[in-house]
Amino acid sequence: MHDTLFSPFSLGNLTLANRIVMAPLTRGRAEPDGTPTELMVEYYRQRSTAGLIISEATSISPQGHGWYCAPGIHNSFHVQAWSKVTGAVHEAGGRIFLQLWHMGRASHSDFHDGNLPVSSSALALDGEITTPLGRKVYETPRALNVEEMPGIIDQYVSATLLAREAGFDGVEIHAANGYLIDQFLRDGCNQRTDEYGGSVANRCRMMLEVTEAVINAWSAEHVGIRFSPTAEFQGMSDSDPLALYTFAAQALESLHPLYIHSMEPLPGHMFAGSQPRVTPAIRENYSGTIISNGGFDAAEANRAISAHETDLVAFGVPFIANPD
Repeated sequence: MHDTLFSPFSLGNLTLANRIVMAPLTRGRAEPDGTPTELMVEYYRQRSTAGLIISEATSISPQGHGWYCAPGIHNSFHVQAWSKVTGAVHEAGGRIFLQLWHMGRASHSDFHDGNLPVSSSALALDGEITTPLGRKVYETPRALNVEEMPGIIDQYVSATLLAREAGFDGVEIHAANGYLIDQFLRDGCNQRTDEYGGSVANRCRMMLEVTEAVINAWSAEHVGIRFSPTAEFQGMSDSDPLALYTFAAQALESLHPLYIHSMEPLPGHMFAGSQPRVTPAIRENYSGTIISNGGFDAAEANRAISAHETDLVAFGVPFIANPD
């Protein structure tokens, strides 16, 4: 007998009914102030047959926001509204983690009372962004000062505590897809020369500090983290992703987060990078649960699970079209 997508799985102190994960899917269905709506309650309730739901990306602070009508988790109104979501999912027998999101440079001063968005370095994204005042060209962000880093970490901790209060089963640190932590990780964006830039260890520093702080705020069995090692979202790239994510996996091994979620599309997928996939190296260097994501169908997911290349498989687009 081989494990399949429909085999149960023990994830920390949770028993998942199956190995199907609903991937985080950024939506624009919250109120403009980030408060989740009744539509979102129904949306997640309908998808509760997934073994695990990872919520849409959710801003950890006003500074972290940059997607019009995306949700937040930084005040009591957000907590009250998210509690309705988690209650509906749990009543239907599901499990749900909240994805913690700071958009960094992928934002605009229109979201921040005229203040520039922040990043690892003062490098602008190409293209345009939809702001509350319409379509605008991305601005050159302000590089964060070293003295500001503890405050950024505090934003993740505060959001984690509010997520727990709102009834989530855990949180996922968004370190992928070209957002703030990813902007520190990959040298295609990070041009710093201080302790947060240059070497692989320095570029991983922020990610590890955030992960350790979030784990200390809740516990390791309630914290996962998401990477997109070779995916070229939002102009992101790295000169040696194998070295970067091998180091990241080894470093995370000592912190024992519940899982690593690797959003790394299979060859031929629309978001596949130009470099070989490094998820196998993450698997080799990290003993916790691996969630794989990116272009899987049922057959390929079952093959990867049976071959112990991954433990769980996340699906995105199919969950938008089909709640079950």
